Amino acid sequence: MSSLPSDTLPASPQFLSDQQPQVTYFIADLHLAQNRPDITACFLRFLKTDAIQAQTLYILGDLFEAWIGDDDDSSYLATIAKALTTLASFGTKIYFIHGNRDFLLGKEFAIKSTMTLLPEVDLIDLYGQNVVIMHGDTLCTRDIAYQKFRQKSRSWWWQALIKSLPLFVRKKIAANYRQRSAAATAIKSQDIMDVTPNEVVKSLEKHQCQLMIHGHTHRPAIHELMTNGKTAKRIVLGDWYDQGAWLKVTPTSIELLNKPLN
Repeated sequence: MSSLPSDTLPASPQFLSDQQPQVTYFIADLHLAQNRPDITACFLRFLKTDAIQAQTLYILGDLFEAWIGDDDDSSYLATIAKALTTLASFGTKIYFIHGNRDFLLGKEFAIKSTMTLLPEVDLIDLYGQNVVIMHGDTLCTRDIAYQKFRQKSRSWWWQALIKSLPLFVRKKIAANYRQRSAAATAIKSQDIMDVTPNEVVKSLEKHQCQLMIHGHTHRPAIHELMTNGKTAKRIVLGDWYDQGAWLKVTPTSIELLNKPLN
């Protein structure tokens, strides 16, 4: 599918709202950053060609490689915010769940991007079916070191302390954290970094539903399991390191899709 020029869109908002098809997209783990213009370009094409045809776009965390505060007014972040706002102006509702890389993203940037912030675990109605959606890091309970950091970093006092630091200091802290995270990930076993099956079952039983959608593990797949006395499905979204990846849902179909970055 060819992309559109950056200053054009296929139709007026009124035209699209009148003929909007029943399509919902889910994405996660894009890890957008200035040093990966290929991922950024792929994302912008996705917004203009695929997401613009949808009723709803759910972003399930790690949209950005790192987030140091809504006061970062770089032109790069302004470009992403403008692209999302343009999508919303054509009738697509955009929802965002925080990931482990962008959990500091706040209301200010959400407003700039015309995104609605959701709780870290949410229950949605997807064409008549209840679905649990989340980033997915809370399911990886065997990664004890990460879970300890997660608990600390979600506390009000830690976030208040970080946000009080000058922007340039936060940038250095974020860069240092990414380096340490990459080193730690390299020596962790695959099992530790994957979800704990019992946590999946507990979540589905808690919400009394048979479908879960999440990201985080970078292992796109549709898994079947038993819970609530019935067959259930867990859909894992793909990351965008080597390709664009998204889940397309209609009232009659569920597809994990991907396209080359270039």
